[in-house]
Amino acid sequence: MTVGIRDVARAAGVSTATVSRALGRGPVSDAVREQVEAAVRATGYRPNLSARRLRSKSAQTIGLIVADIRNPFFTAVSRAVEDAAYAAGMRVILCNTDEDPAREALYLRLMEEERVTGVIFAPTKATADALTSESLGFPTVFIDRSGLPGAHDSVVLDNVAAAAALVDHLAAQGFSRIGGLFGSTSSTARERQAGYEAAMSRHRLAPLVRSVAPNAAAAEAEATRWLGQSDRPEALILSNGLILMGAVRAARARGLAVPQDLALAGFDNEPWTDLVEPGLTVIEQPVAEIGAQAMRLLFERIESPDQPVRKVVLSGRAVLRGSTRRQA
Repeated sequence: MTVGIRDVARAAGVSTATVSRALGRGPVSDAVREQVEAAVRATGYRPNLSARRLRSKSAQTIGLIVADIRNPFFTAVSRAVEDAAYAAGMRVILCNTDEDPAREALYLRLMEEERVTGVIFAPTKATADALTSESLGFPTVFIDRSGLPGAHDSVVLDNVAAAAALVDHLAAQGFSRIGGLFGSTSSTARERQAGYEAAMSRHRLAPLVRSVAPNAAAAEAEATRWLGQSDRPEALILSNGLILMGAVRAARARGLAVPQDLALAGFDNEPWTDLVEPGLTVIEQPVAEIGAQAMRLLFERIESPDQPVRKVVLSGRAVLRGSTRRQA
């Protein structure tokens, strides 16, 4: 039996017009919206998106363009975005770019063709720096990456402070030759490198920096070369979870004990980082909040297109484990 909007209205005790406003992010109170969403779940209602698109000339669809779906960070953020979209009666089109500006351009054109309601996007620095507020034909929120100042709403981590916290911790443990292996394609990696370099300067330590494609294979290859040199670092900071994974593999390939021969610290508190021995020191990102805040900003931008651009900066949490514990 097909469930229609009248069934939802009857279950929620409101009019069909109120249901339409609630599902379309229209002007209703939070209490009424929650009441309608509960009725949607109870009845199993699914909106007729094809008909709605014909009426509005716009799909009730959110585009989500991420840099690398293999990165557990983006997997978790995607889940948060999808949950919020589902609660609003909207679909999600997920695209993966592999940090490739050409693929980013392709998927942005796809979003225009699909007449999406809005897009949540984790762009490469090259693409982000080229996109002004007038570049795209739909509301856009950047996640994890910063763009041109004042061009787009964004939700990011305080990357400078997070990287500096890792340097401070390693320095307090007595490490001095602290290297940094950073991704080469994003503003996020550059911000983390800036935080690392500022903290190293504050501790009067010489920065040791290398850049790499932000995936495990490239990181493993570069770290294996670096750790084979006579002046190799005694500690490494890795700028994302995949680079951290590559560094762990490189240390094992070189027969280096962690932390006796090499201390490791990185980003993203994924389950595997606590399962290896010793556990890995990481910055935990508030991934669910990043996704939820991005959806909030997007909905508010859709409803009020002319409001000032906003940037939400969230704090990470240092999770200290054995991989950075100086041996007596």
